[in-house]
Amino acid sequence: MYGDEATVRRILTATGDTWAVVGLSNNTTRAAYGVASVLQRFGKRVVPVHPKAETVHGEQGYPSLAAIPFPVDVVDVFVNSELAGGVADDAVAAGAKAVWFQLGVIDESAYERTRAAGLDMVMDRCPAIEIPQLR
Repeated sequence: MYGDEATVRRILTATGDTWAVVGLSNNTTRAAYGVASVLQRFGKRVVPVHPKAETVHGEQGYPSLAAIPFPVDVVDVFVNSELAGGVADDAVAAGAKAVWFQLGVIDESAYERTRAAGLDMVMDRCPAIEIPQLR
C-alpha cells in the first residue's frame, strides 16, 4: 500500500486546495472528468493539465505542469504508469506538496523519488473514493 491513511487524510484535508489534474480533458467518459467534479464539490480548485489545454469544469487548462502560472498543492495523475514517473518528477520541479497516482497507476521508483524529495505521495487510490469518507 503506497500511502497510509494518515497520508491520504493529510493530502485531502491539510495539503491545500489547488489540485492539478494531469490527463483531465472535456471527455466526459474518462475517469478524470468525474473525479475532478467530485474534488470541486469538496472545495478543491481543479486545474486541468492536458496537451489540449481545454477549459474543464470552468477552470482554464494548461498543456503541462510547468505552464501553470501559480502554485499547485497536489498533482493528481491520470496517465498510464509508464508516463506517471515523469509527471511525478515534474510535480517535484513545480513545487507541489503532494502527488496522487490514481487507481492502477503504480511506479515504485517514482514513489521513492517523490518521497525522497519531501512530498507526500499516494499511489493506486482515488481521491473521489477517499474524500467522502473523511466527513
